[in-house]
Order: sequence, then C-alpha cells, then structure tokens
Amino acid sequence: MNRLPIDTNYLSNVLSELLDIPSPTGYTDTITMRVADMLDDLGLSVELTRRGAIRAIRRGRDIRGARAIVTHLDTIGAIVKSIRPNGRPSLVPVGTWSARFAEGARATVFSRKGGYRGTILPLKSSGHTFNEEIDSQPVSWDNVEFRIDALTRSPEETDRLGIEVGDLVAIDPQPEFLPNGFIVSRHLDNKAGVAAGLAALSAMQHEEVETPVDIHWLFTIAEEVGVGAASIVSNDVASLLAIDNGTTAPGQNSDEFGVTIAMADQTGPFDYHLSKKLVDLCVENDIRYQKDVFRYYRSDSASALEAGADVRTALATFGVDSSHGYERIHLHALRSVAELVTAFCISPVAIERDFYKRADTTGFTDQPTDDAEQRLPRDVSRVHPPKSE
Repeated sequence: MNRLPIDTNYLSNVLSELLDIPSPTGYTDTITMRVADMLDDLGLSVELTRRGAIRAIRRGRDIRGARAIVTHLDTIGAIVKSIRPNGRPSLVPVGTWSARFAEGARATVFSRKGGYRGTILPLKSSGHTFNEEIDSQPVSWDNVEFRIDALTRSPEETDRLGIEVGDLVAIDPQPEFLPNGFIVSRHLDNKAGVAAGLAALSAMQHEEVETPVDIHWLFTIAEEVGVGAASIVSNDVASLLAIDNGTTAPGQNSDEFGVTIAMADQTGPFDYHLSKKLVDLCVENDIRYQKDVFRYYRSDSASALEAGADVRTALATFGVDSSHGYERIHLHALRSVAELVTAFCISPVAIERDFYKRADTTGFTDQPTDDAEQRLPRDVSRVHPPKSE
C-alpha cells in the first residue's frame, strides 16, 4: 500500500480554522496569508501570484512530469448591487447559488470603514405584517435585502456608514462538528478540500516519504467564478488532481463516505488514464470509492485547460449534501480523499512520455478498443427465465 495514515484531528482543526476566515471570491487576502503560514509550518516555501493564488513545491526525484494537487480558497458570497430607499442594500450573488439559501443568513458587509454585521432577509419577512405573503413572494435575489445592524433608514445614512455599491458580503458558515463524524457548515466547498490536501501533505512530511516527481500544491482564489487555476499551473506539471466537492443528490452516485471520482463534468470527460489510475489506487490501497458524472459543475481543472495548460486532469471529491446550500459532509470522506492524495503522490510514474511537452509517438498511451466477450451458460433459461405471457 502507498497510502499514508491521516491525522484526522489535524484535518478537523485546520478545517475549523479555515471556516472562521471569511473568503468570498474577491476577498481572499486573509485566508491566502493563513494558508501560506500553514505551508511554511509544514516546511514548504511559498510563492504567490499577484492576486494571491498559492504555489508550494515539494521536491521529488525528478522535476520533469510534476504532479499538482489543486484546491480553492474562495467561497460563494454576495456583493452590494444598490441601496434601497429604506437604506438596506440589495445584493447579487458572487458565485452560483440560490437566494433561497441566502434568506436568513447572518453575514458581514465589508465597507470602506470596516465590516458591518447584518442579516439577509426577504423583502417581506414579518408574518405579523404580511401574513401569507411571506410564503407566496418569489424566491430570487431581487426579493432579498441586507438588514444592517447599524442605525440606517435611508440611502444617505447608509452612505455615512461607508457602505457602497460593490462592497463584498461574506456569509457566516455556522459550522457544527458532530461526534458521529458529520460536519455541517456553509463553505465546505472547498475549505474541506483545502483541509484534506493539507492533511495529506502533513502525513507525507511526517513520514518523510520521497516522491518520484515534484508535487505542486496549488491553492486558487477565484474558482467559484470560473477562473480558478487559469494562472497558477506551470509548464512542469503533467498531471493535475483537483480536490473539490461531489454532489450527493437524487440521480447522483456520489456519497458522503469514501472518495467520489468524477469521470466527467459539464466541460467534458476527465483524462481517461489519470482517472483510471485513481480508481486503481483506491482498489490497491483499500480506499472506498465510487464514480460519478456531474452535469452542472466545473472545477479548477476546467479553468487550467481553458487557459491552455497541456496537463492530464482528474477530480477527486468528497460527497457534499446540499452543495452551495446548508452543506454536510462526513469526516470519513475527507480522510479517504487525503489517503488517495498520498497514494497518488507516492505512486510510480506510469506514462514517462509525459516528461516531455512534445514528443513523437513512442510511448504514447493506449485505450483498449477490443470487443468484450460474453460466455453464456448452456441453459440460458435458468439465468433469465422466459417471461410469462
């Protein structure tokens, strides 16, 4: 077995700390610096892009054909669209999520004078005033407002508070870590993935394992708006493994236990050979897994490919119930993902041709195209009895 034991206390503590740091897309400086400190504590040197995406390289035996583990630090949030006549800001989402899950959320708006607490409410929120209209009003971002916990009853008073159009709003995570291993919180996408990645790195550092190639640990800051890994993947990287949430819902095969390996999302299939390698590693290392296909989903891998990165990509996920809503995961899935990451990083290189960005056909990969054989039993009727008339 290649997988390493994972310190789940470390994983949970890191996740709890990350959830306490507001980081909607566009407001990620604080979490960038904290994760940079964590990487430094684990013995890796950090470099940041201009906007704050992180790269930390753990050296292996060969610089060629490097592998990358990519997670994202940003979360969904909101932004002030206008100020209503009553002084309350109207909002639009940052990232894709429903106003249904915004209603009732406690949040912070970051103004030029500092943060103000408040609550996102439907326009008609008082049952004593609106009676049944509170249930019949539409669910949309046009029908919610941000009630600021400060004295303001007009646009002029809100302006004096320093709150303006374009101010970012961070939604409270409200985390609960239950004794049975379930974790309930907003923003588990993808702070749970970051925690799993750091736990895998911690295990590798503790065991002082040597990897066949360099491992690039990448943390992006704009995945929720589709940018993600567009500017952080270097030419050295041949294989990129994204860690993100897998949606557990009717019609999906994802699970809150074990690893869910995504075979395709809305941008198309993931790399055949890299995805197969992950499945094989799960089997060899006794890691529970299932496979799934996501129709309304994209990850850091898509933005890397769209930016022109010539890398094999795959996606390993932890099952999340009610993604981008009131999310729930189980620690078993996070541990399993971290175990798979360690096994992947340690595993031998299977496609050495990937050491080179361009090469002839020597060593190119092969996908089987032979017909499958099926040997039927002599008496087929015993296996599939004829249907009665």
